[in-house]
Amino acid sequence: MQNVGMPSSRPPAPATAVTHYENFPVASWLCPEHLRAPIAAIYHFARTADDLADEGVASASQRLADLRAYRTALESACLDQPTQNAQWAWIFEPLRQAIAQYKLPAALLHALLDAFVQDIEKTRDGTGYADQAALLDYCRRSANPVGRLLLHLYGVTDAQSLDWSDGICSALQLINFWQDPSRDLPRGRCYFPQDGCDRWSLTPADLKDPAQARRADGLVSDCAHDARTRMENAAALVHRVPGRAGWELRLVVQGGLRILDKVQALKGRVLHQRPRLRPWDGPLLIWRALWM
Repeated sequence: MQNVGMPSSRPPAPATAVTHYENFPVASWLCPEHLRAPIAAIYHFARTADDLADEGVASASQRLADLRAYRTALESACLDQPTQNAQWAWIFEPLRQAIAQYKLPAALLHALLDAFVQDIEKTRDGTGYADQAALLDYCRRSANPVGRLLLHLYGVTDAQSLDWSDGICSALQLINFWQDPSRDLPRGRCYFPQDGCDRWSLTPADLKDPAQARRADGLVSDCAHDARTRMENAAALVHRVPGRAGWELRLVVQGGLRILDKVQALKGRVLHQRPRLRPWDGPLLIWRALWM
């Protein structure tokens, strides 16, 4: 999760351009103009929920209470009713309009909140993920709904495209995990599956010890390889999404793969050093996108 400040400090703002949110394609100039407002409305909804779950110094119980209130506001929006919470009106008024106009599936929006609740509870309890299946079940709620909501807006609803979308979004979520252990581990979050750690004879304490980075090479390589395979197997979706949005998706896919290049180059050092895209990566991403 990324630090963008507490939502309570933000002034009311219209849903316009998206800046960043992991697993969320950017509503840039490549996005069809008529869809920028609903995409940004979904983004701000997810971004603020993420902040409630992750930012600041609130206790787990307070975060869960805030998300319950946030879900109540979502339920009102899904019923085409204005929120009673003035603090969040700038989020839920555009979202309410997007839901009403585009018939956004409420279950997908609720699934995102379910994922944030799970993150809070696992951090509170100090629990992780037993295996890859458990981690992918989390991705099913934390990431896949975003892709399905966007495809809904683009009118792409066939089963194959939805399956590819899930693959890309799960891969993006996994890439975010393997990019960010240097941030997540000190905060009590471990997304490396326990069975993978066991396979490489690693404990959670080992993952936090810089001296054990070399021992973690195999674990990181396995995780990065799995994420790359998922992304590459689903990349054909770029040819199903129409117009400029399809080109934006190409850049999203290539951006994720480029991060994996850097994760795999760092190997176990990624546990203590965060790879990131740099301006000079841009031409390479564009070149690779052209050849998809």
